Amino acid sequence: MTRDVDPVALAQALIRAESVTPARGAVFDVLETALTGSGFTVDRFVIGETPDGPVENLLATRGGEGRHLAFAGHVDVVPAGEGWSDSPWSADIRGGLLYGRGAVDMKGAVAAFVAAAGHSRGALSLLITGDEEGPATYGTRAIIDRMAERGIAPDLCLVGEPTSAHRLGDMIKIGRRGSVNIWIEVSGREGHVAYPHLADNPAPKLVAMLAEIDALALDTGNAWFQPSNIEITDLSVTGGATNVIPARASARLSIRFNDDQSGDALVARIAVIAARHAPGAKVVGRVSGEAFLTPPGDFSSLVAAAIRARTGVEPELSTTGGTSDARFLSKLCPTVEFGLVNATMHKADEAVAVADLLTLTDIYADIIARVAG
Repeated sequence: MTRDVDPVALAQALIRAESVTPARGAVFDVLETALTGSGFTVDRFVIGETPDGPVENLLATRGGEGRHLAFAGHVDVVPAGEGWSDSPWSADIRGGLLYGRGAVDMKGAVAAFVAAAGHSRGALSLLITGDEEGPATYGTRAIIDRMAERGIAPDLCLVGEPTSAHRLGDMIKIGRRGSVNIWIEVSGREGHVAYPHLADNPAPKLVAMLAEIDALALDTGNAWFQPSNIEITDLSVTGGATNVIPARASARLSIRFNDDQSGDALVARIAVIAARHAPGAKVVGRVSGEAFLTPPGDFSSLVAAAIRARTGVEPELSTTGGTSDARFLSKLCPTVEFGLVNATMHKADEAVAVADLLTLTDIYADIIARVAG
């Protein structure tokens, strides 16, 4: 049984269900009610232990014709922060804009897809996590495991991240750079600054090491990706009084890399540099995700055609921006990201134009119909 779903009303209900990451409970209640009313079978599950869990996820499925299209998204949001004109959970509409934390990233897109799915005949699933804005340990990856257990294998995946830059439909993401964080710690020997021969200052070693790292040109980019870049995101020494040589110095790096690189290889490269300047330096890396690319083809052309049909806009195919859960989903099937204008995501007074929300619903409905054939 199907029923009409108002994407604006559903987006408001989702926003009003506060869901700072990791999300559980009420926001999934709202979503489940809408999905079951549209004929979906809903599987909600909580998984994981502290510190990264527990996390609630939702997997909704509905049979149909043609290829199986999965829509992936999240209902967790970043903390509201300060500076809002009204409550970040009010979901008020003022001047044609729907305000609230998550309006753009990405409760609006979730609501639009649920509304678009209402009367479609295609085979569909929704993969909705409560942990995308957090560590993502028990989020989309856990849903992928759940799908494997149930034998669910989509042919195509659409991720509803806010990819549009200036106007709805101007950008589709067909890939993302990889991300790795690296922690470096150099140990020395504490002592008095007047007697340096009795101490071992780790700070100069770390500074020299970071200078070499900062000067690295990892690559020049390629046809679809910008050059990889290294940023020093933290630097500290453990010291007491002004006349004390510190015992330890540490730094943190963040590297965003294209598909000419790999996360593990970058960690190993940094470790070699560290060892050259400070033998015994501790280097620990955590790869958040590898770079991925869905080469331009049938799926991206299909999404672009739906955008043109509803907006007249010719979308740019891009791999820019931060990482997303598409890094996990791209291993399953061709994956494309498309959603709302991202200008206000994570900001105070986050808002989506009601007109954009309605148009996005129409675009998603067009995509669903084209995939079903």
